[in-house]
Amino acid sequence: MGGFTLTSEAPMAGRNTLRVDARATLLAEVHDPVKIPELLAYPAVKSGKVLVLGEGSNMLIKGDIDGTVLAMANRGVETFQRDDRVLIRVAAGERWDDFVRWSLGQGYAGLENLILIPGTVGAAPIQNIGAYGVEVAEFIDTVEAWDTHAQAFVVLDKAACAFSYRHSSFKQQAGRWIVVAVTFALPRERPLSLDYAGIREEIQKMGIERPTPYHVAEAVVRLRSRKLPDPAVIGNAGSFFKNPIVGQPKADALALAHPGLPVWPHAGGTAKISAAWLIESAGFKGERDGDAGMSNRHALVLVNHGKATGPQLWTFAQKVIAGVESKFGVTLEPEPLVI
Repeated sequence: MGGFTLTSEAPMAGRNTLRVDARATLLAEVHDPVKIPELLAYPAVKSGKVLVLGEGSNMLIKGDIDGTVLAMANRGVETFQRDDRVLIRVAAGERWDDFVRWSLGQGYAGLENLILIPGTVGAAPIQNIGAYGVEVAEFIDTVEAWDTHAQAFVVLDKAACAFSYRHSSFKQQAGRWIVVAVTFALPRERPLSLDYAGIREEIQKMGIERPTPYHVAEAVVRLRSRKLPDPAVIGNAGSFFKNPIVGQPKADALALAHPGLPVWPHAGGTAKISAAWLIESAGFKGERDGDAGMSNRHALVLVNHGKATGPQLWTFAQKVIAGVESKFGVTLEPEPLVI
């Protein structure tokens, strides 16, 4: 079994940032992607379901996992030239925040708004992670993965990944691909994204007149540290709900009825509205039921104050969904995977 390790009845509380106490029938940690076919053919794995896990920062586990949890543990960052572009191939098991900081240290631009997001590089394209007006899809060149349908390693270009808001082919066809590496095309210079959620104001507070990507990253770190609870301190999975996308007429009607509701233009005659504003206006910010609740620092963040179970957290999340639906006629959707 060189290249991967197997653990039976593996505890999962330390492998999900909501700190849900659960167990997996089998945990497989893959250090060498070449061994994935061998792992999947292993009888104990082949006979059940397989769930691919990064750092568990984007999921709510509702109970014990009957099957195999597969965690990519490969490492490595490789820079190479293709035509007139510099590309950076990153192993799926690398921590996302470590890679962002590495890219800034190497003088690359683009990922500064995505600093301090928990998780692994391999998980980034699945969710098409985004923050402060930037999505990772903009900088992905290709994604390498094991295709369980084709029984082969494949390289998917950006079109094949079908990226959209917090979505991708990997999420649409959950379980088909196991991401083993992501290649990024990062420029040395690009226009900075400053016009979202207080970044420009934070840079002004820092006394910076000519900001660089490093300054933007520092501003985002300060903003996130103030607004979002630290998973190391209190269990959470970051933003638990997506910003709803509605038709422009509905968005206009909501904005007219509720002055102050943040509304942003979106593709195809639609608009994106603030889930945090809806949740806070419905009275759920800081509310808790036992150890399950919404953060008092950010209305989007579902938190585990101690020993909340998966079902308790999910019940509370559904309470929030129902409350927002009742008040605003808008249905919230979870951002993390609920299993």
